[in-house]
Amino acid sequence: MSASAAKKIFRKGKKPEQGGPPNKRRKLDRSQLSSGSPGVALVSSQDTSTSAFPRGNSTTVIDPELAVDFTTSETKNGESLATLRKMIFGRLEYTSAQKDPGKYLAIDCEMVGVGIDGEESSLARVSIVNYWGTVQLDEFVKQKERVADYRTKWSGIRPSDMVKAKQFEEVQKTVAALTKDRIIVGHAVHNDLKVLLLSHPGAFIRDTQRLAAKHNVINSKRPALRNLVKQELDVVIQGGEHSSVTDARATMAVFRLHRKEWEKGFKPLPAPRAGASKKRKLDESSEPAEPTPPGRGRKGVSSGLSTIVKRTPQTRSKSTVKTASNNWWTTLGASGIAGKGSMKL
Repeated sequence: MSASAAKKIFRKGKKPEQGGPPNKRRKLDRSQLSSGSPGVALVSSQDTSTSAFPRGNSTTVIDPELAVDFTTSETKNGESLATLRKMIFGRLEYTSAQKDPGKYLAIDCEMVGVGIDGEESSLARVSIVNYWGTVQLDEFVKQKERVADYRTKWSGIRPSDMVKAKQFEEVQKTVAALTKDRIIVGHAVHNDLKVLLLSHPGAFIRDTQRLAAKHNVINSKRPALRNLVKQELDVVIQGGEHSSVTDARATMAVFRLHRKEWEKGFKPLPAPRAGASKKRKLDESSEPAEPTPPGRGRKGVSSGLSTIVKRTPQTRSKSTVKTASNNWWTTLGASGIAGKGSMKL
C-alpha cells in the first residue's frame, strides 16, 4: 500500500484520543452520553417500580414520552391534545366518577404463538379501559398449549408473566360481564373478539380502523393503529414492545377525537319486544270470551261455515245481526235469512 493511500484512509477516521478507547468501542459506549442532551435520553427498563407487570432484565431503550408535548394548549374537535396524550401514557389522575366503567370501553389483546413454529395465535393478555383511560381489566391468560413463541418484541410478554395468569374461561367470563350492554371501542376489534370467543351486537361496536377509513381520516383502507395515532395525536406508540393498556388508551383517544362525527351513523339497539305467547295472553285477557262453535277446528274454517256467513243477506235487522255475530250458528236455516247456500241443522 502506498503512503498516499494510507494517509487517505487515516484521514477518513477520527484520530483516537490518547489513552482513550478505540473509535469502535467509543461509539458503543453509552455511559458517556448525558441524559440532559437534547433529544437523547436513556431509560433502563430494569426499573419496574412503576410497572404492574415486571419484565425482568432487558436492554436499554429510549423513552418515547420525551418527544411528546404534554403542555400544549392546542385542541382538536373540542378535545385537549395534551389531555389525550397524558391519557395514553397513564399520566392522568382520575376522580371517583371517572373510575367507573361508563358507557364506552376500549379493548386490546396481546397474543403468543402456539402450535408448529408458533404460527397459531393464542390469547395471552387482555386490557380494557374506560372513556377516561382508567384501567378496568388487565389480565394475563394461562396457556393450555405449549408456547412456541412468546413474540416478546411485539407482545411484551415473557414466561414470567404466566405465573400470575388466569384461566381462559375465567377471563372470558369477566370480559363478557364487563362489556354487556356497553359500547366496545377497538382497532380491528373483530380480532380481539375472535380470540376471546365472544360476540357483541354490531350497533355496540366502534372499530377505529373501519371508521377512520370510512370517514377518510387517513388515506388507507386498513390503517395501523400506530400510524393513526401518530397522525391524529403526534404520538409514537408500538416503537418496541407493545402494551395492550397503552394501545387501548390510544384507541380510545382517537375515538374521542371523532366521537361526535362517528356516532351519527349509529342507532341504539331496539327495545326487546314481548314474546308472541305473552302478547297473546294479554290480548285474550282484555277481550271477552266468545262461545265455541260446534265442530272441531277454528271457527268458520275447518267446518266450512265461513262461506255461509259471508253470503248472509244484508237486509237483516240489527237484532238479527247481533245474534248472528254472537251465536251465528243458531240462526242457520231460520226464516228470513235463508237463501242460496244455506243449510238446515
